[in-house]
Amino acid sequence: MDFRIIELPSFEAVSSGVDKDVDSSSNGKLGKLDTYFSKIKPNSKDSFMPRDFLYWDKENNGMVWMWALTPDMDDGGFEHIHFEGGYYLTYHYRDQDEKTNGKLYKEALEFIKNSDVFELDERPNHYGMGHIITPALVIKKQGFAIMETFIPVKLNK
Repeated sequence: MDFRIIELPSFEAVSSGVDKDVDSSSNGKLGKLDTYFSKIKPNSKDSFMPRDFLYWDKENNGMVWMWALTPDMDDGGFEHIHFEGGYYLTYHYRDQDEKTNGKLYKEALEFIKNSDVFELDERPNHYGMGHIITPALVIKKQGFAIMETFIPVKLNK
């Protein structure tokens, strides 16, 4: 597979907080954040990049969902976090196809391991993340979504 490397900017975000139950119901931490940001319609100048990212917090053993804020967005009362940005290797697959995701993830880690340019850059609050890249109306019409995975990398020294 050909992987691409992108750079995400630093940004301020709201966070679901660590959800050890991975509860996306309307009463769960993940579900509450989803309800909050699903109501937000970013200005056209702010809708060109993904605003939400989901990741597994290894230190706290739970899922975290974050939403990138703009200065004029209401934070909904959620916890604020700073995302420092950086380089990410990305790939995509059909959401919930964990067999394909697992295969691509292993290939990506092997690519990084064998790279003369990049090395893995996982550390506290800087993990691999996912984002659904398919617009909601397209998901509804076609019946599935495409997930993009972001694996943090840095330049070799």
